[in-house]
Amino acid sequence: MRAPLFPPDQMSPNVRALHDDMAEIADRLKDYIIKHEDGALIGPFAPMLRFPKFGGPAWAYTKELLENSTLPRLAKEVAILVTGAAFNSRYELYAHERVAAQAGLSDAKIAAVAAGQRPADLTEEEQAAYDVAAALTAGKQLPESTYQRAVKVFGEERTAELIYLLSGYALISMLLNAYDVSVPGREDLPRG
Repeated sequence: MRAPLFPPDQMSPNVRALHDDMAEIADRLKDYIIKHEDGALIGPFAPMLRFPKFGGPAWAYTKELLENSTLPRLAKEVAILVTGAAFNSRYELYAHERVAAQAGLSDAKIAAVAAGQRPADLTEEEQAAYDVAAALTAGKQLPESTYQRAVKVFGEERTAELIYLLSGYALISMLLNAYDVSVPGREDLPRG
């Protein structure tokens, strides 16, 4: 990892406040490992905390997406998995395969999406989310037909939420990849 874990007892007061805000949400997430035994947050949080000038605004964006989502949960998780797969982001896939399973997405759908494949048995909402995510994470212009289908399925406001969600998880995927964030238990997690 290029941004070692950041134990709370080593933080300045400003960074500690950011950490505590992150930890409040992290403590609600029980499906995967997100916190080290010394309280250091795992995942995208270490680089956000190491560079709070950029990490603070990134966290505010992420927190808004987490706390105010109106998208159907399974469609949202499909979109996040498409993003994690497109960026080959180990930690994002590790975390959201578990979140998707807890939300009720089948193991077969999770495995296919995480492998970069579009399952044939996606619901209409999952299909719309998958198609928007696949187009945008491939770096392509979102086709008008794909956009209009998403608007038909989700409405304009929730389609905008989907697009912002994908943008946010692309940011998270890039942070995880840039800072070589490992999957807990597969590599030592450096601190310091």
